[in-house]
Amino acid sequence: MKKIAVLILLIINVIALANAQEQPTKKNIADNFFERYEYAKAVVIYLELAAQNNPKIHAVERIADCYRLMEDYDNAETWYQKATAYPDAAIIDYYYYAEILLRNKKFKEAKEQYKQYYDKAENADQLQFKLAACDSAAAWVKLTSHYTIKNEQRFNSKYSDWGLNYFGKTGFIFTSDRKVTDKKNAVYERNGNGYFKLYQSDGDTIIPFLLNTKNKAFFDGQYNIGPMVVNTAQDTAYITITTTVPKHSLPTDKKEKGSTQILYTRRLQLIMATKTNGQWGNFVGFPYNNINKYSVGNATLSKAGDVIYFTSDMPGGEGKTDIWYCVKQSNGSWDKPVNCGKIINTKQDESFPVINSDGALYFSSNGLPGMGGLDIFRAKGAKDNWDKPENLKYPINSTSDDFYYVKQDNLSGFFSSNRESGQGSDDIYSFSYKPPVVIVAAPKIVVQPIQPIQQPVIKNPILNLKKGESLVLKNIYYDLNKSDIRPDAAVELDKLAAILKDHPTIRLELSSHTDSRAPAAYNMALSNRRAASAVAYLVKQGISAGRLVPKGYGETRLLNQCVKGVHCTEAEHQLNRRTEVKILSE
Repeated sequence: MKKIAVLILLIINVIALANAQEQPTKKNIADNFFERYEYAKAVVIYLELAAQNNPKIHAVERIADCYRLMEDYDNAETWYQKATAYPDAAIIDYYYYAEILLRNKKFKEAKEQYKQYYDKAENADQLQFKLAACDSAAAWVKLTSHYTIKNEQRFNSKYSDWGLNYFGKTGFIFTSDRKVTDKKNAVYERNGNGYFKLYQSDGDTIIPFLLNTKNKAFFDGQYNIGPMVVNTAQDTAYITITTTVPKHSLPTDKKEKGSTQILYTRRLQLIMATKTNGQWGNFVGFPYNNINKYSVGNATLSKAGDVIYFTSDMPGGEGKTDIWYCVKQSNGSWDKPVNCGKIINTKQDESFPVINSDGALYFSSNGLPGMGGLDIFRAKGAKDNWDKPENLKYPINSTSDDFYYVKQDNLSGFFSSNRESGQGSDDIYSFSYKPPVVIVAAPKIVVQPIQPIQQPVIKNPILNLKKGESLVLKNIYYDLNKSDIRPDAAVELDKLAAILKDHPTIRLELSSHTDSRAPAAYNMALSNRRAASAVAYLVKQGISAGRLVPKGYGETRLLNQCVKGVHCTEAEHQLNRRTEVKILSE
């Protein structure tokens, strides 16, 4: 159901142009419903047509399409299998069939259908990408995981529930299309459910989220509202809604061939709200909304609140929907949108950006390598300068659509998914992470008989390194808050000195690192002292200082999950207090 937020489209019928004197056929009626995205109505009629002897391919294909778009994947698989059995089946049927098979974890069968599709399609270069998704999904589901995933039944219903955000000190706010008894809340004909509305919860009870919408044209019970994000001060919110402007104010869409309808598109927009005397109101449209040309929605804020990230299909992007950002100016206004760039965005869909407590960007994409559908990725950086996104893999990701990943620490949080274990089409899941226990064994002392003195044969993986490659020096560790070279570290540095003497052309960077249990500035200074100590030791062993470059990285390159605020054992912290070598020249 969150496809409305990804594709950002809602097609509504304006005028039926069929001649009133002509009796429309069942096919015409069903096609009209389908063009208006009223799949719940359309599929009923298409099923009647398919029940006839020798049903035509059109009805079979449309039944499969309806089930896919309503996220009924079991029925979609059945009907795409029937559709592809027709000799005149459309090429795209094979693609959708493959997508459904992948979603249903039938990896071998999915690969065969992808091959069938890309053998006939123009974009055959995408075949390897899709085959890799099948292989990744099959492999990742077998990996040992330290995550525990739970369907949060306290939030979920048999409808679509997603986009949960933290709200206040102990509350939550999320989006749902659950049906209510209020007659003002009309049925959304796409799937027969209600329209999306905002709900809040204290963890036990769920009530509608109240907005002071009296006489506000932005809000209407017959349109979708949500998700919503709130700033750190909890006084300003950014809400995604479907535009409610009169239909005569919207441009009509280009008619499909053979269509007898005039259709228009209701796009998404961001609405800014502020809290006054306990009520949310004072609604103002985001300055870069453009409901006649593109959509804007699904916002998130940087920790400082000075950068807003959002999803849009505005011109100038990399693909279908991209993640963009705006910077807040000194007068409180937002500067013009800038695309987050090709590291984040692809030719496909990127959406649902979230900036979490660790400052990283979490977002969903079906254009980056993953398990199929929308996968959740993490990227470090800001604005349009990012490191390569990291796929969170299984079980956070699945072969279904996974999105809207929020957390307040590194050990627990929530995300949304339409995976098969849910109660409805989209559900809210919680996750908890239990870090692996790292045991550092004490060195074992073995007394060996005295042997004749021989020239030692030094073997060291450093000799296998190429220019630019790094290696953690074994046993080069430091005591807490100290930079002295310990006896166990001296043994390893002696070995390194011997190698450097035998290979006088090697030039190294010695980088030192700290754990996270001190202010960042202190850790950076400490790591610089540690690197300098290692270099000074090697110089005393006869190595030229010009061949050695000390470099401190502080806590910026941790090897495990032990960031600030995360409880770790002393052994786990010890792993981060290390020295590495990097070949600068061979």
